[in-house]
Amino acid sequence: MQTNYKTAILGGTGKSGSFLTRHLLKLQMPVKMLHRNPESLTIQSPFLVIVKGDARDPRAVRSLIKDCEFVISTLGQPKGEASIFSDATRNVISAMKLFQIKRYIVTTGLNVDSPLDNKSENTAAATEWMKINYPKTTADKQTEWEILNASDLDWTLVRLPLIELTENKHEISISLNDCTGDKISATSLANFLAEQLEDKTYYRQAPFISNA
Repeated sequence: MQTNYKTAILGGTGKSGSFLTRHLLKLQMPVKMLHRNPESLTIQSPFLVIVKGDARDPRAVRSLIKDCEFVISTLGQPKGEASIFSDATRNVISAMKLFQIKRYIVTTGLNVDSPLDNKSENTAAATEWMKINYPKTTADKQTEWEILNASDLDWTLVRLPLIELTENKHEISISLNDCTGDKISATSLANFLAEQLEDKTYYRQAPFISNA
């Protein structure tokens, strides 16, 4: 892994994002991370730059992405707020166009649909459950996919089942059609996301990944 690249991360202190941040810093890869309250952070590294701001603020997102070569979003939904995903992605795409950056990797749920899907009964049931119980965020995540698909970026939308917050690393299953497992290790996810920075296999695609 080259170390002269800067990776911008949104959601880098979240449940899965913190695993990614630690993994990239362990690789000594320079990271810029957006955070609403930098003064509350305890993580420190000579390879880490914190940008204060919110993903809904275009100026903060531009400040984050400037001078970077890759962007990764592991944003979760803030409690009590309107769905964040499409707003954040619009801001990211706008900033990436401004700075002529192409590689954007995003995590989302298995409930997002794409034309290549052939979802199993279990995956289809989980998708329907999300649509019934979380209609606004589910619809917004689908909008996020549509925005990405309409862009000219080299994006990858990684669709996930339940994330296990564990240091255990597992072999993973990857499919463009269906989620074949019901969990994914946060450590395995972090490794997969880091590998995608320079891997073109899933450019402009939305793979499901899970523990094998």
